[in-house]
Amino acid sequence: MHIALDAFGSDNSPFPEIEGAVMAIKENVCQKVFLVGKEDVLKAELLKYSYDKTRIEIVHASEVITMKDSASTAARRKKDSSLVKSIKLHKDKIVDAAVSAGNTGAVMAASLFIYGRIKNVLRPAIAITLPTQKKPAIILDVGANVDCVPEHLVQFAMLGSIYSEFSYGIKKPGVALLNIGEESSKGNDLVKSTYKLLDQRKDINFVGNIEGKELLSGDIDVVICDGFVGNVMLKTIEGAAVSIFKMMKERYKKNWIAKVGAFLSYPVFSYMKKKLDYSEYGGLLVGLNGITIITHGSTKAKGIKNAIKFAAKIAKSDYVSHSQQYFERKEL
Repeated sequence: MHIALDAFGSDNSPFPEIEGAVMAIKENVCQKVFLVGKEDVLKAELLKYSYDKTRIEIVHASEVITMKDSASTAARRKKDSSLVKSIKLHKDKIVDAAVSAGNTGAVMAASLFIYGRIKNVLRPAIAITLPTQKKPAIILDVGANVDCVPEHLVQFAMLGSIYSEFSYGIKKPGVALLNIGEESSKGNDLVKSTYKLLDQRKDINFVGNIEGKELLSGDIDVVICDGFVGNVMLKTIEGAAVSIFKMMKERYKKNWIAKVGAFLSYPVFSYMKKKLDYSEYGGLLVGLNGITIITHGSTKAKGIKNAIKFAAKIAKSDYVSHSQQYFERKEL
């Protein structure tokens, strides 16, 4: 698998991207990485690493889309940016997928503009893989669509089901609607109307509503919601995990007994931190004629490596082709 990496997307670019690309090659998570960005900077930094020179290729891009840029405008005007050129490499079939830790809005806009929506898909969505107590769960949408109608959420359920089946091998994945209660009568007009539509679908294994407190139980394969709710949910989980570990660290500094306990418990805490880190997987833009993986702007080299690994996994699953075939059916 060949993966294009936007080398100037993250908050600390291009250092995490370069190190992450080298890690990906050394761990053989893909065959080749195309580092896209300012050639002189990338060449100079790569000299600091030892790696197979034939497996990392630099593609020069003179422009950078920053977090301050207008998403839609930058994606169209900065055609020689590292982000746009990374996505075009995939569009032109030079690579199998694109990865970026850049401006989420710009990544979405550029991907939509360059790939285009799959036929009959109303809205693309951002799907993330959330670590849970039992198995990873797919959550969508987590930010692409703040305002939705029931038909959008129904299609998210379709896209999530295909994703779960072909990328994770789950036959007839259970799909739940994120709500304030399990009863079909609860929630706002959007979720109540969506519930009725999902309940009528024979091609979706709809299991009903799920409350926020059950998200990490691991009992559901796919959870759907609008982008506003999904983004708040994701940031809350992320913030809660960070706060818990900070409070634990502060407590362990109080006395030597606590420090000894922390030392002995380190393997458990390390496991928990990894288990709760959704950046281990990355976010996927679903509903488009291409594969773009979005990872956190503050991600470190390991997160970049994991995003590259995830991109290769999605490409191998042929998820896009399966989605295209599904949505081209007349009954949709």
